[in-house]
Amino acid sequence: MDQLKDRIRREGRHLGRGILKVDSFLTHQVDLQLMQAAGKELAQHFAGAGATKVLAAEISGIAPAAFTALALGIPMIYARKVRPITMPARVYEETAPSHTKGTMVSLIVSPEFLTVGDRVLIIDDFLATGQTIAALARIVQASGASLVGIGSCIEKSFEGGRALLQPLNVDIHSLVVISRFNGNEVVFGDAG
Repeated sequence: MDQLKDRIRREGRHLGRGILKVDSFLTHQVDLQLMQAAGKELAQHFAGAGATKVLAAEISGIAPAAFTALALGIPMIYARKVRPITMPARVYEETAPSHTKGTMVSLIVSPEFLTVGDRVLIIDDFLATGQTIAALARIVQASGASLVGIGSCIEKSFEGGRALLQPLNVDIHSLVVISRFNGNEVVFGDAG
């Protein structure tokens, strides 16, 4: 997605250790027009998957997931990091390491909104190590729903997330793939 690549080139900052700061348009301040275009492209790619729900991780995955779900005409669920008192006693919960926070985070989904008959498309802002998406996939599996695809805005292929997720045997699609950083320069690979 050329529009996303251009924003990464102009505003993205490599902070070292493989961390790409894209706070100005994706992970803190959100460019809704860019996310709408990203969601539309992801929805077009996964149109034939038969998804009935889109699942994302709180917070940064919500914008691309919401626009993907909107374009597909289906609901979006996001995994909460803190359990609110409004959730039922029994929930689906997994943990995953956060690359940017340096800690383990909880991902919590209410069984009210993820059921056996659902066909779930996971959408996230980044595919890096794949740990967060793998945790979401475990939640889908625990619910008895079917995982039908995984999409991301930005994939950092050098972190191995795609290889971690391959055993799930679903289509994995990223709008932009970063193959490496050369100092502050972002080196893009082929999207897939």
